[in-house]
Amino acid sequence: MNDCFHGIVDRFASSSAEFARRLRLVRPEQWSGPTPCAEWNVRHLVNHMAGGNLNYVRLLEGGTGADFLRRRDQDVLGDDPIEAYDRSVRTCVAAFSRPGVLRRTLDYPLGEVTARQALAVRVTDSTVHTWDLAHALDVDDSLDPGLVAWIEENLDAIYAGLAETPTASRGSGRFFAAPEGRLPDDASRQDRLLHRMGRSATG
Repeated sequence: MNDCFHGIVDRFASSSAEFARRLRLVRPEQWSGPTPCAEWNVRHLVNHMAGGNLNYVRLLEGGTGADFLRRRDQDVLGDDPIEAYDRSVRTCVAAFSRPGVLRRTLDYPLGEVTARQALAVRVTDSTVHTWDLAHALDVDDSLDPGLVAWIEENLDAIYAGLAETPTASRGSGRFFAAPEGRLPDDASRQDRLLHRMGRSATG
């Protein structure tokens, strides 16, 4: 077991709570507004997060990577996006908290991984998309410094063995945006992480 994944369910809950805190700031007219993810508006981004949580649960139940991708854009928010997201987090936390589950091998879309590593990828996704949502809403986009530090320090381990990663020099671009430009030497940890994940902290 990789020690950096210790307490991964708690980290997932924390990253999800950070996303939920911004989610509660969405005004009615903002659901159709743009996000840093060019192909998604705010509702699409929230749906990606809620649907992703449910897809991770399906992987635990024997779902395949192909099923995961097929369901990726399926609308799961219904008429109450906030409750749908909250429910998806509760479902995911409960599923990954079951005894022995974290040692299972899952058919993740980018390659087989343990459930523990898959949830670490989810923590990273949730944290970065929290910034995307905050940026879209023009609210405080400061990320939890503990989560940022953990992700930055363990990024190679989090994505180890996957077919495409944000740490690779090249990829398909389907899952991770490529970094652009150069960061100043005194860039913060958050800015370094965002840059590595293809975001511009000033854009």
